Amino acid sequence: MADAAKTDDKIVKSDEEWRQQLTPEQYQVTRRAGTERAFSGTYHDCKDAGVYRCVCCDQPLFDAEHKFDSGTGWPSYWQPVEGDAIATKSDRTLFMRRTEVLCAKCDAHLGHVFEDGPQPTGLRYCINSASLDLDNGEGET
Repeated sequence: MADAAKTDDKIVKSDEEWRQQLTPEQYQVTRRAGTERAFSGTYHDCKDAGVYRCVCCDQPLFDAEHKFDSGTGWPSYWQPVEGDAIATKSDRTLFMRRTEVLCAKCDAHLGHVFEDGPQPTGLRYCINSASLDLDNGEGET
């Protein structure tokens, strides 16, 4: 991340730098607020332990212990690893009112959060696999 400019711990890169770092699918999802097809992502049915990190900046986002099968076709979590790991903003695209979930460190689009999840939070963070890397503690993500 030597090329990244830091502003208040934010990672800021040019569009070209993101394109060079990410696969076309990762770029479309994280930098252009795209969505992968349901049931197509690497982690939608993954049961492995570990921490899911932002594919753009490596920030820890979700713990596998907080993952659940929502039946939607995307990885779903009932809470982030830390409250300040993610940011949210209103999303009114596609004639819907939703809450977009972003990485707080690099503003990568991750997915959306809904209020139909399990207890104890009642939240469902519906996240694109393409925005994540699973760190299983074995030195590989």
